Amino acid sequence: LKSGFDYFFSVVLILTLSPLFIVIVLVQLLAGTTPFFKQYRPGRYGQLFKIYKFTTLATEGDLNSITRFGLFLRKTSLDELPQLLNVLRGEMSMVGPRPLLKEYLPRYTSYQRARHQVKPGITGLAQINGRNTLSWKESLQLDVEYVKRISFSLDFEILLKTVLNVFQFKKINNSGMQQREEFLGE
Repeated sequence: LKSGFDYFFSVVLILTLSPLFIVIVLVQLLAGTTPFFKQYRPGRYGQLFKIYKFTTLATEGDLNSITRFGLFLRKTSLDELPQLLNVLRGEMSMVGPRPLLKEYLPRYTSYQRARHQVKPGITGLAQINGRNTLSWKESLQLDVEYVKRISFSLDFEILLKTVLNVFQFKKINNSGMQQREEFLGE
């Protein structure tokens, strides 16, 4: 049921938001920026997949080179929209633990590894409860809590709170570009 919902919801959102996708891609191209950022991330069971986002940096990897348009994309969470393609492809879900860097895989405790028992999501329990303002311990604990409590009603609650947070710019770092410190394990 969750996979069917994800597929349906991603198709509807992609079709509905396609004019916005086109505008963002055109702005990126006119600015001389590659529109899409791609990176391998671990998904369900730690399987690697290529995640898609809109590019927000002028120079890939240089965290201080965020563009003005990139800052807008981050503050509004529009940089995450291409992940709807990952949902459509079955690599991600609308709701689940956010896919973190593959370098973090060996650093998780056995408890934290449980976050990989489900598909990663565009949004999740950690995102509606503080996003990057949470400590790694708090964030990963919420990811595991989601895995233990997974249900359609919980997903609906998370999606609703995500929409409210995005429109109110809640739980988003003030700068929109502040990067979270590296997860080193416990």
